[in-house]
Amino acid sequence: MNEKQSALTNVSLRNPVHFLALGFGSGLIFPAPGTWGTLAGLLTGILWLQIFSPFTLLLLAIVGFVVGIYLCGKTALDMGVHDHGSIVWDEIVAIWLVLVFIPEANWVWYLIAFGLFRVFDIVKPYPIRYFDTNIDNGFGIMLDDFLAAIYTIFSVLLLFFAARMWI
Repeated sequence: MNEKQSALTNVSLRNPVHFLALGFGSGLIFPAPGTWGTLAGLLTGILWLQIFSPFTLLLLAIVGFVVGIYLCGKTALDMGVHDHGSIVWDEIVAIWLVLVFIPEANWVWYLIAFGLFRVFDIVKPYPIRYFDTNIDNGFGIMLDDFLAAIYTIFSVLLLFFAARMWI
């Protein structure tokens, strides 16, 4: 059993902190737990938008970010691994933020945003990689996905306005 696998023995979905940090269990799906966590965030965010306004989802994302600093930091500490792949609360909150700025609420833009976010979260262009490797606490876990969300928002809006110009 390697370090990443043994870290999972130190968490329990019965613990509310772990349950949230592991994305309601979506972070335990392998391979690609970050993708599964992002999907959980996409689906819950779309559901929230059916009930509440984008502004309410923005507030939820802000609260989720602040609470996530604790959730992710505590879970990482319990696991003994900084930003273990199973910790996906950061992906969930980040895609909620992206959904607030989707220019048209339809599956095409949801899927474009999902794909772009995953690319930015995996590739970690500058300065995302810097913060990911140099901040070893809950804030660092949350920050790199927040920055990937910002990159995604700008990219989606740029694509949207470019598409509008060509059509």
